[in-house]
Amino acid sequence: MVKVFRAFVFVLILIIILLLFIQYLFGSLFKYKDVPLPVEVHPEVRAKTEQLITSLEDKGITILITDDYRSLHEQDELYAKGRTEEGQIVTHAKGGESYHNYGLAVDFALVTKGGEVVWDMTYDGNGNGQADWDEVVAEAKKLGFEWGGDWQHFKDYPHLQYDFGLSINELQRGKRPPEEE
Repeated sequence: MVKVFRAFVFVLILIIILLLFIQYLFGSLFKYKDVPLPVEVHPEVRAKTEQLITSLEDKGITILITDDYRSLHEQDELYAKGRTEEGQIVTHAKGGESYHNYGLAVDFALVTKGGEVVWDMTYDGNGNGQADWDEVVAEAKKLGFEWGGDWQHFKDYPHLQYDFGLSINELQRGKRPPEEE
């Protein structure tokens, strides 16, 4: 009787481990709910981005948002660059694996006094002795954005995301941030 019970517990544990492993690999075993993908930047992210732009203008820094919401198709096209299409690899995220696909990320560039759009991380257009890029990042972090330049494996310096504490896995399974924070 004890052997049968032990065998039952062992099989049960194996099943649980298998289910958790499948969940880890595919992330779709336990859906929160079926909800449509967003089709624009989240209102709170838009508001925070506008706040960032305004606070930077007060410091003599102008930025341009070069990308925000991105459809799954657009994401897949970017992912193909440097892989199946010509060009350099610009992202490691396929469609559905980027915060842009959920309206929770923006990319920026600096705008020089002459109106040129640059990604020069050493540019000091306001002449205060500090790189404007660093000032943008510091201001964005004050507003709660996470910066892609802090990532360990793939540095994405123009990337800012406001993820509401949600992982890509949770977003893929249908969890969404509140419309009003």
